[in-house]
Amino acid sequence: MSEDAPTSGLSRRQLLKHSISAAAATAASVSCGPFVHASHKAPLRVLGTHVTLREAIRRKAEADLGFPILFEAGGSARVQQKASARPEAFDIYEQWSNSINILWRAGSIQPIDIDRIQYWNEINNLTKTGRLTQSAKVGLGDAPYRLLNVQADGGLGPQQTGRISFLPYVHNVDAFGYDTRVVPRGKAYDSESWGWLLDERWHGRVAIVNEPTIGIFDLALAVEAQGLMRFENMGDMTEAEVDRLFDILIPLKRQGHFSGFWNSVPDSARMLANGRAVIASMFSPAVADLNEHGIPAVYAAPREGYRAWHGVMCLSSQAKGHVKDMAYEFMNWWLSGWAGAFVARQGYYISNPERSRPFLSEQEWDYWYEGKPAAKDLPGPDGKISIHRGAVRNGGSYWKRFSNVAVWNTVMRSYEYSLPRWHEFLLS
Repeated sequence: MSEDAPTSGLSRRQLLKHSISAAAATAASVSCGPFVHASHKAPLRVLGTHVTLREAIRRKAEADLGFPILFEAGGSARVQQKASARPEAFDIYEQWSNSINILWRAGSIQPIDIDRIQYWNEINNLTKTGRLTQSAKVGLGDAPYRLLNVQADGGLGPQQTGRISFLPYVHNVDAFGYDTRVVPRGKAYDSESWGWLLDERWHGRVAIVNEPTIGIFDLALAVEAQGLMRFENMGDMTEAEVDRLFDILIPLKRQGHFSGFWNSVPDSARMLANGRAVIASMFSPAVADLNEHGIPAVYAAPREGYRAWHGVMCLSSQAKGHVKDMAYEFMNWWLSGWAGAFVARQGYYISNPERSRPFLSEQEWDYWYEGKPAAKDLPGPDGKISIHRGAVRNGGSYWKRFSNVAVWNTVMRSYEYSLPRWHEFLLS
């Protein structure tokens, strides 16, 4: 998709119908608005996925900020459908950047004022300009900087205006995970390939994420890597390309190539743990969980490039008054250091990493951000050892990984057209 091309022509009615359904700082130091006292009984309601709505994060934020916080976590499709249809049901929405066009056009979220974001100037250029380094690939599709800023005409685009559609915070690059007890370990950016998902050797033992704006790209990358078809622009597939893609995938599904489709991070980890799959679309916490339980899973660094995603924290269009103040408090808290360190230990990055660096040991920073071998055993987010001394993060440093983005999670202009084909694929 070109930077100037609209990502979708969906109406509000269509959006509500078709929104994706398949698939240590104190409160005073982080506050930009008036402090919200705990005397307000109503909690800040945060709707999102299990990826970031962790109980340890909720407890820490609640303790630091001094007001009650309620997390409602679910699968990405369900929470996005709820958010697009019922903005009164949440105050803060957390998910991925491919949610933005749907929520924005549905009128479910309101602009965020960067003057109320305390650490705005610390946020790096990934969302502001599209690149962490000059030589980095921006990636096809909805690169977040194309959706970040609220434009003068009310649309979303790259021109900076002082108002943003989402707070840039957690992000990562995604690939696939594989069990090295069965799948021979490959070499990052060399032999590891998305094509492995369609390799005959793993017939009947391949799992795919059940999310049309994510799974479609994993499979498109696999099909292209196998030389079965080429896309003119994978981030903006034509209807004819969508048809051709599923005409390749549906026969494979009927032949039993895929062992299942997962809806949550725990689901994907269980599928590898119980042997139902030996290779799967995965998010990095699932691989970390498998490693913590002694399963030697590897998170690939595909030679074709990653599918990338960026977390978005959005403000409900119905939030106002003290609720809106609490929401800004919570957003600022997320960028104040502790939370960024927490998610680093599950393999994710934060948009202002230097703020989180003091909350990580030198060895943790070197491993998670710099891509260096672990100088000692390192804990996961639950405090248990998840990284053993000498381990190296596959794919290298933060900057190298985000220099190799093939495509971003995207709601394409052919999104509505692709949905029936996705369901046909699942049911075939």
